[in-house]
Amino acid sequence: MYLIANGKVITRDPAMPYIENGGVAVKGTEIIELGETAALKAKYPDAEFVDAKGMVIMPAFINIHSHIYSALARGLSIKGHNPTNFYEILDGMWWAIDRRLTLEGTKYSAYTTFIDSIKTGCTTLFDHHASYAEIPGSLFEIEKVAKELGVRACLCYEVSDRDGEEKCNQAIKENGDFIRHCAKENDPMIKAMFGGHALFTISDKTFEKMVKENNGMTGFHIHVSEGLNDVYDSALNYGTRSVNRLLNHGILGPKTMLGHCIHLNAAEMDIIKETGTMVCNNPESNMGNAVGCAPVLQMIQKGITVGLGTDSYTFDMLESLKVALIIQRHNACMPNVAWCEVTDMLFKNNPKICAQYFDQPLGVLKPGAAADVIVMDYKTFTPFGADNIDGHMIFGMTGRQCETTMCNGKLLMKDRKLLCCDEEEINAKTMEAAKDLWGRINA
Repeated sequence: MYLIANGKVITRDPAMPYIENGGVAVKGTEIIELGETAALKAKYPDAEFVDAKGMVIMPAFINIHSHIYSALARGLSIKGHNPTNFYEILDGMWWAIDRRLTLEGTKYSAYTTFIDSIKTGCTTLFDHHASYAEIPGSLFEIEKVAKELGVRACLCYEVSDRDGEEKCNQAIKENGDFIRHCAKENDPMIKAMFGGHALFTISDKTFEKMVKENNGMTGFHIHVSEGLNDVYDSALNYGTRSVNRLLNHGILGPKTMLGHCIHLNAAEMDIIKETGTMVCNNPESNMGNAVGCAPVLQMIQKGITVGLGTDSYTFDMLESLKVALIIQRHNACMPNVAWCEVTDMLFKNNPKICAQYFDQPLGVLKPGAAADVIVMDYKTFTPFGADNIDGHMIFGMTGRQCETTMCNGKLLMKDRKLLCCDEEEINAKTMEAAKDLWGRINA
């Protein structure tokens, strides 16, 4: 049993949003009580005490859209790669990487993704993986790493026609095999979705195969209208809009999540809303790829559940939150919009999306919720309380201020020291995997 206390507690529970000097009592995998530090210490004298030292205790972050396959790209320069549009970014960079990513490379990509997430206070990731050099077993390799490090993950494989029918069929089978595996294991920490790349890389024939393989077992996690490529392809080759294609194939529904959704029209938003389909926004990636600003304000106004991801542009959810705010204001040319919308995306909608796949409540500190708790090294020099928490988050905190990370009742990092693995040993092996990958890309 643990008692994480002696800190300012942000709960994200409307019934008790803030405790000035309090803590969280954890037994097994869940939170059993919150309260004042002195009262909790008196009630649980035998609990292992984790001293927050006056810092901020809060729920761990959730990232609803990442790409483990991109982890070894940090610092990579590909010879001759000078993209001028979104397709050239995909073909010249990301597809060049995943076409050479082996199971070994996938394993160490997973290590570095999960480790960086732990170090920035994120314990739950929805990942969308691709490793077309070696597809079979890739999701199972990621699962092994997630279990070893103790993080929570919802995984899928990126189906695409871009590398031919054989590779496409392998990707479909990898999704199906992993979905059936997760259903059989029923591990509360590992779940599965059915992945699909951008619509302009998926034919109707492939969609039919995907739906047949899935057979209603889970929802889909798919990129939609990230670039105009999807819009043009759907119009020219299928005589419809991108979201309509998904509707026609039975892809949409309350367990399906659409990534990016930048180039939507109002009718497509209505379809997303009426089918209960979820959306994930990735503001930094969208800006970096120069594909546009997602109509987040309009989607939320229509009642669509829009969550916040990173597309692995960063692992810091607070960084993504800050950018989500400023791009919406910049796009609207209004400095007084989006505050509530973007904070709701991270702190309300990400937990709501998780609830479609994970049984225990996430993103909140309250009795019965999963014991996903972080301690942030944030010392205030202005008033701090229930009414201005988000202002401190956006203008004061960063993920790298995370001191201690607990997931599912297990301490993964304490006082900025990883307890779940030997970081130096893993980094050394990851370096070798990265050198091998880079060498083959630039050969």
